[in-house]
Amino acid sequence: MNDVMKAILGRQTIRSYKPEQISDEQLDLLCRAAKQAPSGRNTQPCHVRFIQNKEMLDEMNRDFKEFVGYDTPAYTRWQTNPVYHNAPTLAVLFSEGNSAMDGGIMCENICIAAQSLGLGTCIIGSLGALFKEDSPAGIKWRRAWNIPYNYRYLIAVAVGYPDEKPDMKPRFDDRIEIIR
Repeated sequence: MNDVMKAILGRQTIRSYKPEQISDEQLDLLCRAAKQAPSGRNTQPCHVRFIQNKEMLDEMNRDFKEFVGYDTPAYTRWQTNPVYHNAPTLAVLFSEGNSAMDGGIMCENICIAAQSLGLGTCIIGSLGALFKEDSPAGIKWRRAWNIPYNYRYLIAVAVGYPDEKPDMKPRFDDRIEIIR
């Protein structure tokens, strides 16, 4: 089995991270992996921001909590396990227009690249509520991260050194069929 297949088959969701930041070399490789993601007609509609500022992530977490409420399932244990899972790096993907498929491809590139570098990831969908174009929080964070008004939130990825080794979750064998 080659290293690419090991990364694909070994990747799992990590929700607990060590506080140390990923290296500049690792960050550069994640940026390169994101940039290499294919897109429909090579339009490259996805834009990604890698946030490494802890104070900014904590402030974003507080804004998210205020926006979605204290008892939201997406916000369970917010004081000890924020929406970004205390990862030192958060990749946030946006796109021009409706490019969810292209965003999914870029997200997977980031996750597999991170796995190959010994990093863990957690894909986060719930942050979309925070980036609504017409909400005060959405305007605030779009300005802070230089996200144009018409770009749509797609997905986020927490990235860092894993501080847990969860068991692999089972996969459903009946979801794949070969038709010849």
